[in-house]
Amino acid sequence: MSGTGIAPVGDCRIAYRRAGTSGPPVVLCHGAGIDDATVSWRHTIDALADDYRVYALDWPEYGNSTGDVTHTVETYIDVLEGFLETLPFERVSLAGISMGGGVALGYALEHPERVERLALVDSYGLGGRLPSALAWKALARVPGMTEFGKIAASTTSRSVRMVLDSLVADADALPDRFVDDARRKLMEPGSIQAFKEFQDNELSFSGRVETNFVDDLESLSVPTLLVHGKQDPLVPPEWSIRAADRIPNNELALLDDCGHWTPREQPEQFNDRLREWLPDPEYSPTPQYTKDGMPGVTRASGD
Repeated sequence: MSGTGIAPVGDCRIAYRRAGTSGPPVVLCHGAGIDDATVSWRHTIDALADDYRVYALDWPEYGNSTGDVTHTVETYIDVLEGFLETLPFERVSLAGISMGGGVALGYALEHPERVERLALVDSYGLGGRLPSALAWKALARVPGMTEFGKIAASTTSRSVRMVLDSLVADADALPDRFVDDARRKLMEPGSIQAFKEFQDNELSFSGRVETNFVDDLESLSVPTLLVHGKQDPLVPPEWSIRAADRIPNNELALLDDCGHWTPREQPEQFNDRLREWLPDPEYSPTPQYTKDGMPGVTRASGD
């Protein structure tokens, strides 16, 4: 069973994809830029659906989610907290890629009692500088350039691959379906605005980032899987390697022939690794009950 839903979180309407009717709950957090729940997690949702209850949310102003928010990791942690409160579980496993990894990590540090397992994929929040991201920030400062460049980049499949070339190990090897998903995002009006605001709030021209959880990693009590593409051109693999030295209970997986978009560049290898890390499908999660004694629910519709 699969479908979509809308969860009210504060003044936001958070759209999400869902799949699976039994097994432990898993919540997937996508990254920034030309991303949403489908772009990063298309194959992962399908791979987990037989054995897990999967929820993949869109951040505010991404995908079909709405909400006027300040685009920072701190804000997204609050959004994630509100979204999880709408689900009928006391504990969930979290997986986050890039910015979404930083959000999942921040939430796990604040609420370890709510997180069963954590997976950080090419994750933001594990270091202090991102010098390779400066070109994106500089381009965004040119009036109209972000939207103009987005439209130009979506013209052909080849132009989309040129955009992705700065994020993946081998743009020419990407499957057409991934390119089509990225092109769809590029063609959406205003789809890059949230990312532009996130850059303004999180990234300085010196390369310093606003969110850095390195000093908190030794206190992380949640079992954590770190996955990183060895050829990631955006987030240094050394971030995950260093985190593996600090997080008490962790496993590290460095993937060959893989850049920043691990779940789409190496979907089978990534999904196998994630499934091995998640709780046993026979594990029964504890329902979270509302004040009237009924399990909490979100409104959803089948596909």
